[in-house]
Amino acid sequence: MRILLLHNFYGSSAPSGENRVVMDERQLLRSAGHEVAEHFAYSDTIRDRGLLPVIGAGLFVPWNPWTRKEVRALIRRLDPDVMHVHNVFPLLSPSIFGAASGTRTAVVNTLHNYRTVCPAAVPLRNGLACTECIETGSVKPALRYGCYRNSHAATIPLAAGVALHRGLGTYVRHVDAFIALTRFQKSVLVQGGIPEARIFVKPNCHPEAPPGIPWQERENKAVFLGRISPEKGLDILLDAWIRWGEDAPRLEVIGGGHELERLRRCVEFAKPGRVVFLGPKPVDEARALLARAKLLIVPSTWFEGFPLVLSEAFAFGVPVAASRFETFEELVETCGLGRLFAPGNPEDLRATVSALWSDQTALARMSRLAQQESQARYGSHQNLATLHAIYERAVENRRALPHVDDPES
Repeated sequence: MRILLLHNFYGSSAPSGENRVVMDERQLLRSAGHEVAEHFAYSDTIRDRGLLPVIGAGLFVPWNPWTRKEVRALIRRLDPDVMHVHNVFPLLSPSIFGAASGTRTAVVNTLHNYRTVCPAAVPLRNGLACTECIETGSVKPALRYGCYRNSHAATIPLAAGVALHRGLGTYVRHVDAFIALTRFQKSVLVQGGIPEARIFVKPNCHPEAPPGIPWQERENKAVFLGRISPEKGLDILLDAWIRWGEDAPRLEVIGGGHELERLRRCVEFAKPGRVVFLGPKPVDEARALLARAKLLIVPSTWFEGFPLVLSEAFAFGVPVAASRFETFEELVETCGLGRLFAPGNPEDLRATVSALWSDQTALARMSRLAQQESQARYGSHQNLATLHAIYERAVENRRALPHVDDPES
């Protein structure tokens, strides 16, 4: 197949699992013999350049006519079988979905988050999960609360984009197949108006991992690995570790973000030595640190799509303790790969993790199950086969469904 891959890379100051998924899938497709072209945009191009470039980019978040024309020209020149779109925010915009109208090119969209139905992309408000915009089919709640970055002004272009493309029927008219990361995410997207028949579930995969480190050779440590931002719940995890006291194992915090220094100072004052902030690490080094752990903790305060760190933990046979959201019930608890605790509750986190930590036999069993689950569901061969099947369904849908020509062509 000839595939045109589109993605707006998030800024390098806040490394994103989405960026890595795109690069991993690109390599996976090429290694299987597919011809892969790409059209990438980079948020770094507007960062640190003053206020005007940011404002200018914000104006075109709902609709960017220039990128639409660029993508239309690429489709005409390359004639791809599939245009696979990942993130379009902030520089590409959803306007690019219509660029394939009137052509044979099928459009596939991986929904890494909820931006198509939630202006903030993260259904979270005041530290708690919020689905008002999804349930009401309106962006008024987001505008009222200023959900994106707690700013009414910053929320306006995103809310306008959701409302505009819902009104135009962009996703219904122009996308032939959607990829959701979990069954739960699919159910939320359907509630938000995405056609159920065109949503296919494909989890993130992990490149072939080396054999896991034997349990008896693991370090007595737990790990938090990810972006340090409010929705990731690191402050709740640190509170739990302080409550745990001297019996708490070593906790390694791997990642960066704007709250890193504040949290580091708080922990150094309250509990020196038991929590170690390692900062952001290169991918291979972060994975090596994770592979030696006995537990990964994911204290998110919202129902994430599919954190990439989960597939990495499973590949290395690292059990998981995570917040009790449907996503983690599906990926962790149902499969017996860890335990869940009440989201936003440091005392329940402490009680759950300390009880699990005291049962090393159970942890070792979970480790074996995690590796088995990884090999069965998250390996590259399974992922490639699923992705190829979705592409074929998208091509079938493109042939079967009427698609109007692009008025800007």
